[in-house]
Amino acid sequence: MTIALAALFGYILGSVPFGLVLTRLAGLGDIRAIGSGNIGATNVLRTGRKDLALATLLLDGGKGAIAVVVALAFGWRPEVAGAAAFLGHCYPVWLRFKGGKGVATFMGTLFALHVVAGLFAGVIWLASAFLTRYSSLSALLAAAATPFVLFALGRPDFAVAALVMTVLIFIRHKANIARLLDGAEPKIDRKEDADAST
Repeated sequence: MTIALAALFGYILGSVPFGLVLTRLAGLGDIRAIGSGNIGATNVLRTGRKDLALATLLLDGGKGAIAVVVALAFGWRPEVAGAAAFLGHCYPVWLRFKGGKGVATFMGTLFALHVVAGLFAGVIWLASAFLTRYSSLSALLAAAATPFVLFALGRPDFAVAALVMTVLIFIRHKANIARLLDGAEPKIDRKEDADAST
């Protein structure tokens, strides 16, 4: 029962499409009709509103963190709540299961579950972004390393949840992966950015 409650709460919280809500409240219309059509912060940035993009990033990350914190407070499985929030962000029922790519929610969940693992993932993302200038590749590398980091830190339960999220991140980034393999993925410092990674 506690696992079901954690999963249900996490999914409902994670499925709140903050990018869509914020852009509509700002009078910018439907974010799904702009750029990549994604509801994440990268696509919100395409509207020219950096403040809304930052708010979307923080709120999407906050969904995962809050799900974990609430689960801990109620004695539920925090990794289940966090993974469910991630799932809700990627596949929100309110938007016919067409959501974001989950990187921000993944990072929020990870930091709430294990700060050290979150820092490791953050360092990997930053190092990769600095060296390669590919945001999507950096996110993929950070996600791929996370299950191993958590297992090494003695949290195999969290590692399993991270592995599930990592697999979904790779699935959600399949277009980015194809462009990376073709050498067509735009870099961070280019004006033409890639499909949203959040």
